[in-house]
Amino acid sequence: MAEVLAEHSRPLHIHEIASRLGLTEGAYEPLRRVLDDLCWDGSVIALPGQRFRLAVARTREERRGKEHEGTLNVNPRGFGFVTVLDLPDDVFVPQEAMAGALHGDTVAIRVVTTSRRGIEGAVVRVVKRKTTRVAGVLRKRGRSAWIEPDDSRLRGPIVLKSEPRMKLEDGLAAVATITRFPEMPDENPEGVLEAVLGVPGDPNVEVAKVLVREAIEEEHSAEAIAEAEGFGDEVPHEALAGREDLTHLPLPTIDPEDARDHDDAVWAVRKEDGSYRAWIAIADVSHYVRPGTALDAGAMARGNSIYLPDRAIPMLPRALSSNLCSLVPNVTRLCLCVEIDLDATGTVLGARIFEGFMRSRAALTYPAVARALGLAKHAVANPDAEAMRDDLEVLWELSRQLRARRMRRGALDFDLPEAKVVLDVETGAPLDVEKRAHDPGVKKAYELIEEFMLLANETVARELVTRNTPAIFRVHAPPNPERLERFVTMCETLDVGFELEDASDPKKLATFLKRIANHPQKQVLHSLLLRAMKQAVYDVGNGGHFGLASTAYLHFTSPIRRYPDLVVHRAMRALLQKERIDTSAEAEEKLRLAASTASDCERRAMDIEREVVDLYRALFMRAHIGDIYEGTVTAVVGTGLFVAIDSPFVDVLVRLDALGPDGYEVDETGLYVTGTRSGEQIKLGDSMLVQIEDVAVLRRSIYGRRVIAVEEEGAPPPKRKVRRTASTNGQDKRARGKAEKVSTKGRAARGGADGSKKTKTKKVAKSKKTRR
Repeated sequence: MAEVLAEHSRPLHIHEIASRLGLTEGAYEPLRRVLDDLCWDGSVIALPGQRFRLAVARTREERRGKEHEGTLNVNPRGFGFVTVLDLPDDVFVPQEAMAGALHGDTVAIRVVTTSRRGIEGAVVRVVKRKTTRVAGVLRKRGRSAWIEPDDSRLRGPIVLKSEPRMKLEDGLAAVATITRFPEMPDENPEGVLEAVLGVPGDPNVEVAKVLVREAIEEEHSAEAIAEAEGFGDEVPHEALAGREDLTHLPLPTIDPEDARDHDDAVWAVRKEDGSYRAWIAIADVSHYVRPGTALDAGAMARGNSIYLPDRAIPMLPRALSSNLCSLVPNVTRLCLCVEIDLDATGTVLGARIFEGFMRSRAALTYPAVARALGLAKHAVANPDAEAMRDDLEVLWELSRQLRARRMRRGALDFDLPEAKVVLDVETGAPLDVEKRAHDPGVKKAYELIEEFMLLANETVARELVTRNTPAIFRVHAPPNPERLERFVTMCETLDVGFELEDASDPKKLATFLKRIANHPQKQVLHSLLLRAMKQAVYDVGNGGHFGLASTAYLHFTSPIRRYPDLVVHRAMRALLQKERIDTSAEAEEKLRLAASTASDCERRAMDIEREVVDLYRALFMRAHIGDIYEGTVTAVVGTGLFVAIDSPFVDVLVRLDALGPDGYEVDETGLYVTGTRSGEQIKLGDSMLVQIEDVAVLRRSIYGRRVIAVEEEGAPPPKRKVRRTASTNGQDKRARGKAEKVSTKGRAARGGADGSKKTKTKKVAKSKKTRR
């Protein structure tokens, strides 16, 4: 058997193994037992879909003694799974083997057993706690008080050991800080009351609960505000000394319609020989936010701005973010500029980076630019954009060349929909949750700016690498082939050709994405592939960016809203001003801490933004219990299926017992469920009619029941209004949570150009910027 497995670099299905061994169908069960033994012994690895491959030979002591680190995901029923990058599948952890770990913790585990059913392990220790504050419902009985966590994956109740003197009211929304973590599986955390916020389920209370739980302060410290306001409202003349004057360039900013700050301005000219010169001017935040100041401490702790449907929480005080650092029209602003010469095909011939000052000619929007370029007929015309049409066409032509070159080298282009929450202006209640529909022309205007931002980021990255200057880079590692096994199985199910070896080559992966561009299950395939990809992170070493097919990449273009960009600006200015670069171990450790903190803050912001959108989804769907919708199966989980509905744009969990009278079981590949009696399979990508049964606002969840249309001969169809949607564009909640792994599109600010509906009672969630 070892020889059969050794002949192939790919995993073999049990049937293929049997065939190559010359075994009959009656010998499958003995073969399974032998494979189980080999898996337990460690010489064979079991993979999803009854496939197996040869393992690297190790001693039993080595196998049992090695620790693996990963993130613990707890099921509400008590057990959990740990995602480990160096293992082929998630590790099952029974409740009694969790020690003192909580949901979301980074833990060290040891493998206890391995078989075709999967890998089972036990928590050895907690490496890093994720949860320090818990939100929930306050309960009080006599002199005792506790909090019942909203998140059913967390252990509870949280016993409050230090009861405050204020009068407590049972049933209010509250947040507690954990003061004592459990050490054994049967222990619960203990804590102290942090805040009592109001009635659970109220939109304002629920958003406040999330912010308090995650320690997000909307207001900046008094010291930081004083420092920001101390710079005044205008750039003083002495600050211009030693900087290049760019005020002769008609640099416009191009942003979403509701942008509050303007980081970047762009311009380009086409020379007589067909070559180009481009300027990308970025707000010089580093001139104001210096190391060791309250502004810097606050910016590093926040890491980035946070964008919610009803508000934006800026990284910097508004005196800087919305005024002195923002490239608003017709006022002098400091900038760092990247000037690049390119040939007619968009190949970079040379570049220089310098400190400058500028005056933005106009604040343009994506729809206005699209209208001026003839890309969007329905957008409202803007006089400034129309006057700059000829010059905007040069920007457009060059951006097309840049994009074509990037696609040819293997940059990945994922297309995943975003939610747009429509709120009542007066009450803040959700009026609708829509799929953000980008006008194709407006999307092209967004891509225009995206290409220039990517160009600037890569140019600065190459300069810092060439000059061996310490900085924070944006790193996206290639996918782990073992994590792509499930995706390969899905492709086989859909008869879509995909070789596992292609996953490590961005060009081949990009070709695959182009090939499925018109596939009816495109969104499901994109979601599955994203889940198998690694997440882009900030690091002090340049590891390249797989998703962008870039050998050197960092974030430079958004210092108003991202701390790593500010750090990069400081590194670049130090080079320009010929300052001594601190390469000591202490300086490297500080930089490493800043990178790690920025990655943590980015993930926190993504989680907050996603949770708040899910909150508004749940709030909106409370009024639609009983309604029937058509949707698409986008995820298979242990408890059932997620069905994505296009309008309203929500995800509905249909539990296994709500799928119908036939009992259903989840296939071990996690790609479909099967009826135990009928044999019916419900797969990812299938359409389904769903009736909304319940909404759990505190859990941000919507529950439904499958509607099976039974039309007997001669009987009229059921009298139930069905809201039909374009079901092929769905996307499950978990995939949206991981859409930033590749970070080629990232945060939505440069993508939310469409305006709100024309009504006096509605407003649309503020657009977000892009994580690349």
